[in-house]
Amino acid sequence: MLAAHAHGTPQVVGRHELLHMSAARMAALIREGAVSSRTAVEAHISEVERVNPRIRAMVVDRFAAARREADRADELVRARAPETAAPFFGVPCSVKESFALAGMPQTGGLKARADHYPTEDATAVARLRAAGAIPLGVTNVSELCMWYESHNTVYGRTSNPYDPGRIAGGSSGGEGALVGAGATPMGLGADIGGSIRIPAFFCGVFGHKSTGGVVPATGSFPVPENEALRYMVSGPLCRRAEDLMPFLRAVAGPDGIDPGCQPVALGDERDVPIEGLRVVSIETNGTTRVHPELTAAQRRVADHLARRGARVETVRLAALRHSFAIWSSMLAAAAETSFHEMLGHGRELPLGRELGRYVLGRSAHTLPALALAVLEKLPTYHGARGQAYVAMGRTLQSELEALIGARGVLLYPPFATLAPRHRVPLVQPFAFVYTAILNVLEMPSTAVPLGLGKKGLPLGVQVAARRGADHLTIGVALELERAFGGWVKPTL
Repeated sequence: MLAAHAHGTPQVVGRHELLHMSAARMAALIREGAVSSRTAVEAHISEVERVNPRIRAMVVDRFAAARREADRADELVRARAPETAAPFFGVPCSVKESFALAGMPQTGGLKARADHYPTEDATAVARLRAAGAIPLGVTNVSELCMWYESHNTVYGRTSNPYDPGRIAGGSSGGEGALVGAGATPMGLGADIGGSIRIPAFFCGVFGHKSTGGVVPATGSFPVPENEALRYMVSGPLCRRAEDLMPFLRAVAGPDGIDPGCQPVALGDERDVPIEGLRVVSIETNGTTRVHPELTAAQRRVADHLARRGARVETVRLAALRHSFAIWSSMLAAAAETSFHEMLGHGRELPLGRELGRYVLGRSAHTLPALALAVLEKLPTYHGARGQAYVAMGRTLQSELEALIGARGVLLYPPFATLAPRHRVPLVQPFAFVYTAILNVLEMPSTAVPLGLGKKGLPLGVQVAARRGADHLTIGVALELERAFGGWVKPTL
């Protein structure tokens, strides 16, 4: 593939290279004239068209608009316009369907919203586009974004690019699958219990949940309420670690609308010395057994960091046994609108009748969503008992941050197992708590891929830190990518 360089020297950038490189590197080549934005966009459109029939990740495309935007980007390169300095100038991306992207559907996986087409972009989407990125389309989610398998009655079920018989994760499963397949270099996801990090882990890519309140939720659906505005974060899934912080910087900061978003000074991820870094490794929460391949991978990471001069300590923390109760209670305490009201699209959904309809194959809802609506009515995480778990969460936040310190990170499993087969989450409903607990603690966490296991499925680890130290987790992710190779393109 021959492209004319801006200064007249032709260079060759092959399709294979475009489908493997970082978004930042691609943007640099585009602004230099070494490859056109149209070429980069076409390469990724072709890859979406090739892999999507097997993984059902992108649910609605905007290829025609993306081609026009790429052509406009190439015009700006020829004019040497200042817009070309944007960090992701001319680079294709994808967007989780729960974000408003003008002209695209925004159902959040709820069939009652099938005709909802926003006319304005969500804040994070608008900022990503202002950073030069070109959305190719929107990607699949779980119903109301509250389950770790991406499946709904609007678009169907998303599959894992490493094994289509397995799940891609949720609720940003379409993003994980598409980025993991190599069909986009990066995508916008959202995370309230692991919805960025679980798909990133299952699909072998990098995903970052920022410190609570860094990125506004304006224009997302469903939108959280009260304190939960800081528990849910929007952020990147990327095939290369170097894109995580530029992406986060592009979408971060108050927009004057989301009251949960506050200014946070993001440090320099390129200046994180491993020597002397405190590393706390916690291999289990004490209740949900972790797959031995994941434990072994986490130990390899700890050993590598120790060899680089980090001060590594493996510990146990008893309060983590209550992770699910803490997460559930803190979400319940923040909510004014119940989940079953959202499921009923503003009205009380008659759950008994709807479960009967589900049994008969007539429901517009998925079983996990109906089950969550039923569980929500139980008193376990409300009242005095719920308040006790909320207090336990606040104490855990202080204890964990004190343990890690200002110049330290936490190594923690990204999930209890490798990517499960479809429908298995129904019998493993609490396996996601390894990510969920960090949401209500508001701590930044990066999902880092660590190659493939014995069955060809991605391995990985979470790297977390105290609030405001996003640069530490991303800096360690950069180091681990150099050491362990990062994303491995699947053979779909």
